[in-house]
Amino acid sequence: MSQKQLKEAFISNLNGTSLLEISAGLSLAPLCLLCRGLLLILYHLHHGKPVSSRKYSLLLDFLVLVSPLLFSCTVLSPIIFFMPVILAAFCAGIFSKIYSQRKREARAPLGQIVKEFHRAYLDPEYIPAITVFRVYVNVLTSISILAVDFPQYPRRYAKAETYGTGAMDLGVGAFIFGNALVCPEVRQKSPMTQPRFSSLARQVLSVWPLISLGVGRLLSVKSIEYHEHTSEYGVHWNFFFTLAFVRLAASLLLAVFPKHKAWLVGLALAVLYQLLLSTTSLKAFILHGSDGSDSRLGFLDANREGLLSLLGYLAIYLASVQAGLWLLQRRASVRGWLEALRGLALAVLVLFVLLQLCQARAEPVSRRLANLPFCTWVLAHCLLLLGSFVLTDLALVFTKLLVKGCSVPCCWKVVQPPDSSKKHGMEAVPVGREDELPQLCLISAINKNQLLFFLLANVMTGAVNILIDTIHSKAAFTLCILHLYMFFNCLIMYILHARNIVLKFW
Repeated sequence: MSQKQLKEAFISNLNGTSLLEISAGLSLAPLCLLCRGLLLILYHLHHGKPVSSRKYSLLLDFLVLVSPLLFSCTVLSPIIFFMPVILAAFCAGIFSKIYSQRKREARAPLGQIVKEFHRAYLDPEYIPAITVFRVYVNVLTSISILAVDFPQYPRRYAKAETYGTGAMDLGVGAFIFGNALVCPEVRQKSPMTQPRFSSLARQVLSVWPLISLGVGRLLSVKSIEYHEHTSEYGVHWNFFFTLAFVRLAASLLLAVFPKHKAWLVGLALAVLYQLLLSTTSLKAFILHGSDGSDSRLGFLDANREGLLSLLGYLAIYLASVQAGLWLLQRRASVRGWLEALRGLALAVLVLFVLLQLCQARAEPVSRRLANLPFCTWVLAHCLLLLGSFVLTDLALVFTKLLVKGCSVPCCWKVVQPPDSSKKHGMEAVPVGREDELPQLCLISAINKNQLLFFLLANVMTGAVNILIDTIHSKAAFTLCILHLYMFFNCLIMYILHARNIVLKFW
C-alpha cells in the first residue's frame, strides 16, 4: 500500500466510542477553564495585581487551557474517566486555599458571601460561556484533525464510518451549533423594525470566504494527492461548503418563518428527513450509491454524503438559533442565570431521553447520514457543554467575591446595577478595579480570528502530514509535534491580538 492508502485506511472503518466517554472528555474543558481562573485569582491574592507579563500569561493559558486536552486525547486516554476527578480535586484544592486565606483576612461568614453572590449583578451585554464554547470547539477540532493521524490518538475518538459516536463526529455538529449561536438573526437587536429579507443579501456576501476556502481545500487536496476519507463528505465536497450552504439555507428559512419558531422548523426538517431515510431508498443511496456498489458517477452520486447531510446540519443550525435567542434574553443577576442553568439541565435531560428513543425506534447515530439521532445527540452534548461553561463562570464569580478587585479574562464582571431612581437605560458600572488593568487572554485572541485559526490549523496539519510519517510515530515525538503545532497556532493568534489586528476583510 502507498503512504496515501495507508493513511486513508488508518482513519476508515471505525465505530466511535460510548456517550459516557465523550461526556467525560467534554467535562475537561470547563474544568481547565475553572483551574485557570482559580490560579489567576490565587496569584492576585498573593501579589495584589494580575499577571502582568504577556509571556507568562500566554504560557499559563496554553499549559492550563490547551495542554491537558492534548494529553487526554493521546497518552492519557486510557484513564480519561479519572481525568475529570483529578482536575476537579486540583480545583477544589486551589479554591480551599483561596477561601482559607481570604477568610483570615476578612472573616466574612460563608452565609453572607452566598447572599452577596445571589444578589450580584453581572454584565448583561456579555455572556462569556458563548465565546468560550466557540473557542474551545475550534481548539478541540484543531487538536483532533492532526492528532487523528498519529497512533496515540485512539481510533474510537475518530469519525465513525457509518454508525457510531466518535469525538470528531461531535466536533462537526458543534461547529454548526457554535456558528448559529452568534448568527445575525440571533444578534439582531430590533428585529421588528428591519425587513425580513434584509440580512439574506448580507449572508450571501458573508459566506464567500467559506466557499473560497472550500474551493482552495479541494484544489490543494487533489493537486498533491493528499489522503482523504471519501465517505465523509464525498469526492468534491468538504466541511467549508457545508458551513456556507447551511448558513445560506438557514437565512432563507428564517426570512420566511419567525425566528422564535426556528426550533419547530428544525424539528420538522429533521423528522421529515428521518422519515425519508427510514421509508425510502434514500439511505441505501447515501451508503451504497445509485447502483448499490458504492459508485461515484455524476456530481450527486460522487458527493451524496455531503449534499444530503445538509438537511441534518440545517436542522441543527435552526435549533441552535433558538438556543442562542434564549441565551441572549436579558439576565442581569446570578439568580437569573441559576434559573437558566436549570432550564439548560432540563433541555439536556429531554434531549438524552429523545436520543435513547430515537436509537431504539429508528436507528443509531450516524454523522454520515446526519440523521435524527445524530441531530439530537449533537444538541444534547452542545447544550451540556455550554451549561458547564455557564456553571464554571458562576463558580469564578463566587470566588472573585472573596478577593475583591481580582480579574479573570473572559469571565463575567460583577457590576453595579443601574440606579433605578435615575434615567432609565443608564448602564451598569463595574465594581472594584476589574477594568483598570486589561489583560491579554488566549481565549480572546483565538475568538478575534477564529476562521484564521481554523484555516491555519488545516494548513499546518497538511504540512505536518507531508513532512512526517505520522502513523509510525512514537509517543514522545507525537506529543512534541502536537504541542509545537498548537503552540505555534496559539502564538500567531496571541500576537495578532496583542497588536489588535483582526484579519477579517469580508
